[in-house]
Amino acid sequence: MFEAVEELVGEHADLEKKLADPSVHSDQANARKLNKRYAELTPIVGTYRAWKQTGEDIDTAKELAADDPDFAAEVKELTAAREELTEKLRMLLVPRDPSDDKDVLLEIKAGAGGDESALFAGDLLRMYLRYAERVGWKTEIIDSTESELGGYKDVQVAVKTKGGNGATEPGQGVWARLKYEGGVHRVQRVPATESQGRIHTSAAGVLVTPEAEEVDVEINPNDLRIDVYRSSGPGGQSVNTTDSAVRITHVPTGVVASCQNEKSQLQNKEQAMRILRSRLLAAAQEAAEQEAADARRSQVRTVDRSEKIRTYNFPENRISDHRVGFKSYNLDQVLDGDLDAVIQACVDADSAAKLAAQS
Repeated sequence: MFEAVEELVGEHADLEKKLADPSVHSDQANARKLNKRYAELTPIVGTYRAWKQTGEDIDTAKELAADDPDFAAEVKELTAAREELTEKLRMLLVPRDPSDDKDVLLEIKAGAGGDESALFAGDLLRMYLRYAERVGWKTEIIDSTESELGGYKDVQVAVKTKGGNGATEPGQGVWARLKYEGGVHRVQRVPATESQGRIHTSAAGVLVTPEAEEVDVEINPNDLRIDVYRSSGPGGQSVNTTDSAVRITHVPTGVVASCQNEKSQLQNKEQAMRILRSRLLAAAQEAAEQEAADARRSQVRTVDRSEKIRTYNFPENRISDHRVGFKSYNLDQVLDGDLDAVIQACVDADSAAKLAAQS
């Protein structure tokens, strides 16, 4: 492990020299890439240096303890500190998801359960909006299709850190947390449409993709087919009166993105391009990395109750994540945005699996 860290220390030093050269910053894209890598390595290098220093301090304290037993306690404290630093270093060396710093596009689709599923999709949207508000992220609903009862048949929302695409600290972007939300979410409750008080089970699907920057995906305009059509929805001045809705098809891949929420055709085109870039980025990553492909394909194969990753049981006020065995009885708080404990259970299980694979 420590041989690998020494190589990273050398890389960190080389990056420091490059970033000190003013000519490097004439190429902004390259400078951003170097800065990002430097920021990724800095916590590893800092922890490693502290680990080495505690080793030297332990040797010194042991020498002093040979003449003065009072230093034995200091040896014990320093040894404990070094063990903590060793574990921290192991965690920092866990392979990172290269998309962890990215913002995301989150899509919620109603599935099995009809109107109740659409209402539940609305509840999930509210949960994510509240969670984003708690952690200081920005949200923007890009496109949506509402149901007659007030829920959503389909809704797409962009979730961003305060600084825009990418976080201020490596690994602290929106994707690092929300990537675990992809999958089928099952709800058990008495629907508003149920007159006899029976508990129903329905489901909604959540698809999460990292939002692509323009530099991530090159799109040839000649590869795009752009169709305009009249918006459809529950109402509004522009609905069914102007051809403001936009559908963009990337012909080589068949990937399609559409938007009808904005009033102007230009605004809808810009939003549809955002969605398209992110979907093409996800597709490119899937093609390049089989592991990533398996993970994304497993998010939502079909929005069926039997393929759930999580269950929201209203009568028991219980939430259960079936992938990691997490269970708690504060469903009301979770739906109000208190989602950290649920997500952290997934983060911890993921880290543990990666550590196990390394050993």
